[in-house]
Amino acid sequence: MLSVILRRLGLSIPVLIGVLIFGFLLLQMVPGDPALVLAGPTAPPDVVEAIRKSMGLDKPLIVQFWIYFERVLSGDLGRSMISNKPVLEELGSAMGPTIELMLACLIWSIPLGIGMGTVAARHRGTLIDRIVMSFSVAGVSLPIFFICLVLIQFFGITLRLFPFVGRGGPLWTLEGLQHIFLPALSLGLVFIGPVARMTRSSVLEVLSQDYVRTARAKGLTEGMVVMRHALRNALIPVVTLVGLQAGYLLGGAS
Repeated sequence: MLSVILRRLGLSIPVLIGVLIFGFLLLQMVPGDPALVLAGPTAPPDVVEAIRKSMGLDKPLIVQFWIYFERVLSGDLGRSMISNKPVLEELGSAMGPTIELMLACLIWSIPLGIGMGTVAARHRGTLIDRIVMSFSVAGVSLPIFFICLVLIQFFGITLRLFPFVGRGGPLWTLEGLQHIFLPALSLGLVFIGPVARMTRSSVLEVLSQDYVRTARAKGLTEGMVVMRHALRNALIPVVTLVGLQAGYLLGGAS
């Protein structure tokens, strides 16, 4: 196991270096001068040139990349061109609320999606299966902004039950729970669909295995067969999907 982990980590190093190179070259293709952006459109040329020298933009491209690479390795991600604050400080201030939103979203949507997918697999071809799959397809197909607008209109404006602007506080406070309810509900409704569909297909695949037929032959009820034998092994691809969804939330749900 340790050798596999070390091998995976070793393979990730060239990938990370490739991502750094690609991101650096992509920024070089973006039109505009970062020094001019920092100095402002009315700055004199000598001020812009001084900023270019301080940022190392007057050096060859390979030298610029090496400076950038050294700073990344040392943990220096530079300063934001919008707020002029260190990038690590900006990431740190946004990481806490983002993790809270991710947990508030996944803590209810993932169990519900697994339960819906399991029920749909157990009642394959019935009305229950069609209802669950219709809900899953709707969750995948509807854009997130549309779901947010509908929930804001219903819970925030019509019923006035939950606020929909700002962050009230930490997740463990009542005010924080009230403010995070609508965002967590909106994102969760999007993630229920993929989890339910993945669980259904995985459970159906496992139910055709020999050891499941053996469990049925022993006289176990269908519910015990699904919960004790099928679902446990069917959750492997679901856990992978949840990990990808959590990464997506960390990257774009703040």
